[in-house]
Amino acid sequence: MRVHTALADGEVIADYPDDTPYHSMLILAFVGKRPLHVVVARDDSARHCYVITAYVADQTLWESDFRTRKPT
Repeated sequence: MRVHTALADGEVIADYPDDTPYHSMLILAFVGKRPLHVVVARDDSARHCYVITAYVADQTLWESDFRTRKPT
């Protein structure tokens, strides 16, 4: 249910319109105080959304806003 909530209420923080076979995006939502990233691919013609992965964002890899990757 948390992924569903993220899809409904989250913020698109990265957009990948050239991904194939479908346009994909990275969504950020907070579940309680935990930052959740969900990568989804969207098939607009069939009106389907495919969850590729979902994970709790790692603060060692992301800035404190969890929208910006830290430099490597």
